Amino acid sequence: MTSTPPDAIVKASSAWRTGYAAKLGVFDEMVSARGEIHPHWSSFVEHMDAMGAAEISRRWELALRTLHENGVSYNVYGDPHGIDRPWVLDAVPMMISAREWSGLERSLIQRARLLNLILADIYGPQKLLKEGVLPPELIYAHPGFLRPCHGVALPGNLHLHLYSADIARSPDGTWSVIGDGTQAPAGAGYALENRIVLSRIFPDIFKECHAQRLAMYFRRIRETLRGLAYYNRDNPRIVLLTPGPYHETYFEHAYLARYLNYTLVEGGDLTVRDQCVYLKTLGGLHRVDVILRRLDDDYCDPLELNPESFLGVPGLMQAVRAGNVAISNPLGSGLAESPALKPFLPDLCKHLLGEDLLLPSVPSHWCGKRASMDYALDNLERMIVKASYPERGIESVFCGRLSIVQREKLKEKIRARPAFYVAQEQVELSTAPVLVENRIQPRHAVLRTYLAASEGTYSAMPGGLTQVPTSAEAHVFSLQRGAGSKDTWVQSSGPVSTFSLLRPKGDAIELTRGGNDLPSRVADNLYWLGRYVERAENAVRLMRGIANRISDKSIWGEVRELSDLMRALCHQGGMACGLDSVHSAETVTQGDELTLLLEQSRRPGGLHSTLQSLQFVSRAVRDRISTDTWRVVNSLNEDAVWPDDLDSTRLSEIIERLNMMVTTLASFGGLASESMTRGQVWIFMDMGRRLERTVSMAGLLRSTLVTPVKEDSTLLESVLEVGDSFMTYRRRYLANLQLAPVLDLLLADETNPRSIAFQYVMLNEHIESLPRDRTLAHLSPEQRVTVGGLASLRLQEIEELCQLDAQGKRGNLAHLLTRVDEDMAALSDIVTRQFLSHAQASRQLASFNMEG
Repeated sequence: MTSTPPDAIVKASSAWRTGYAAKLGVFDEMVSARGEIHPHWSSFVEHMDAMGAAEISRRWELALRTLHENGVSYNVYGDPHGIDRPWVLDAVPMMISAREWSGLERSLIQRARLLNLILADIYGPQKLLKEGVLPPELIYAHPGFLRPCHGVALPGNLHLHLYSADIARSPDGTWSVIGDGTQAPAGAGYALENRIVLSRIFPDIFKECHAQRLAMYFRRIRETLRGLAYYNRDNPRIVLLTPGPYHETYFEHAYLARYLNYTLVEGGDLTVRDQCVYLKTLGGLHRVDVILRRLDDDYCDPLELNPESFLGVPGLMQAVRAGNVAISNPLGSGLAESPALKPFLPDLCKHLLGEDLLLPSVPSHWCGKRASMDYALDNLERMIVKASYPERGIESVFCGRLSIVQREKLKEKIRARPAFYVAQEQVELSTAPVLVENRIQPRHAVLRTYLAASEGTYSAMPGGLTQVPTSAEAHVFSLQRGAGSKDTWVQSSGPVSTFSLLRPKGDAIELTRGGNDLPSRVADNLYWLGRYVERAENAVRLMRGIANRISDKSIWGEVRELSDLMRALCHQGGMACGLDSVHSAETVTQGDELTLLLEQSRRPGGLHSTLQSLQFVSRAVRDRISTDTWRVVNSLNEDAVWPDDLDSTRLSEIIERLNMMVTTLASFGGLASESMTRGQVWIFMDMGRRLERTVSMAGLLRSTLVTPVKEDSTLLESVLEVGDSFMTYRRRYLANLQLAPVLDLLLADETNPRSIAFQYVMLNEHIESLPRDRTLAHLSPEQRVTVGGLASLRLQEIEELCQLDAQGKRGNLAHLLTRVDEDMAALSDIVTRQFLSHAQASRQLASFNMEG
């Protein structure tokens, strides 16, 4: 494919692009070699000029904040940001004219059809191998050729439902394919998110540039997947199978599942029974008709494909062979991604389609053919050497960067195993403008395009995901290696379609109150989301109470309640308190106290590890929580990042951060209380919160009130503040602080949302709502725990809890709190065993036995 001819280039002056110059010998997407703007860029450039640098900067800051608040991320291997590495989006879109896209689309459709026919033959009659069109070693030696998939009948004999192609321009302006995505093409969700962000910050420009919308492509996906169902074709159950939160594109998985209205599942959420695939939910098993997978081929079935996989579904291949479930893309389709296949595509296109290949690959040479190997070795310095079989672990090598000695060693490796290597000629790819510190600069660009099978052919997304390296010199476009992205605007030759996946306003909607088919793994993560939120809030309230008292006194011994509160904080996470060394010192300064406080927050089980766990489970249920809830989680982690050099002189800064975190955690509770429907999602999250609040309150009371002190009014005040009940107490009893009313308020008052009795009431209501056999006359095990515990609290005499035993402690209170801990431990075990998933690592539990 070629660019717009030179005589069609128009001259334009632009303040916005001042200083922008294309590289010599490289095709630039925006300007010609003479510095003239290509026609399809002129409208965009004019609008950016009119907007001005200050306004562009303001809008772009808003876009970056939106990406951050929405939690858009891509995990980069080895990146210090780890699993939460922010998504990198450029402010300048990639522009493609309507005329050029028309030719590209036609060429991409031909390539998708060709690869589909190749896969159909390889997993079917294998005429290409028998007739010598393809060498057998190219297929049979490839780990991506899955023998259990040979001969499997597929709906419509369609072996490629979704397809992506990475394309780029050469210096002469022609397009060629760098790589094919035939297994589980990634990035379409990111392209959609890019489009939403850019079209919102530049709505007028987007409209004036007549950029085609992307919603029609996603409708094609839904129609294609719906048509794959063997049964229940009018309303098939479609799930999106993900490897889980650790995968680099997990955000996209959750994003697409929500956008397409599919259930996001992991391998443990599915099971095979009688050669059918079922989704495991709290209400029972539900048959699955279609699986949109984001797992690599051989990870999908540990029974037949890869016994080391913990991500797939045992028996999945058997269900596929029986024709009881469809998978997109079909298992084994990853074979067509091999770069060793590219040199054969021109002949295969003529053989299978009777046509010339419209969109060529980057010139590639499979070293399994002697002539190709000789040519590659003779010209190695301008080659990129890749693995024919990627699973072999051979990294791509830019041979021009190697020394003479290194190139000779590489030649020896290629001669030893020629079939294992492919040499691609290195091409100087085109550049596109990117915004860097309020100035645009040229960066090399690769466009990832997407196609979906549609009515016997393919339909292309009018746009795609443009990838750009992080620096002007870099040539690495892999998002896994830290490359950035651009939205891609394909101009329309006519009126822009206004189609949306949202239902038209006039359409009748069948009323329903469904949504209770919750997978047990999701219920498990929601339960722990609630527990970690509550655990974090208790830790923050304790830390704030301690910090406030540190700021009031300079000597530890002057504040008796300080050590008790610190002990409660330590016990919450099962940590060693480190109080003995402090008490043994003659004097303890504010700095000593503050150091101890910050050390506790950073230890295992402390605030920081709790927030990390909270972040992880939030990611795992990203498709189940609102954007506002996700923003709360993000802000919590930001507030908890304290400088290492904090000391007593900056104590006010710590207290302010803790105040902000208390407010943020309260907003989480408000969102859960006021914005979530009372279905299973809310029930399991709130159960986790109630159970953790019970454990935390019991731990607080044990650490502070079981052992009496001479003057306990300040201690009682501290307990009420941490328990968020001080105002209620003052309203009832004014300033008269006594133990009995404090215990009544925090233990037995069922109208106080912070009391232990209130938690028992709420837990009992939630348990009543869980799926169970309601024909049974007796209580379930979990009901016996909550009903019995609540009855014990109701029958308890508060005055008896205040009495001292022979050891000078409040033994009755300690005994009651131990009973509460045992109830919560038993309830957690029963709920986990009955309803929640065990196909993951054990959670970090708070200590139930908190005897000081």
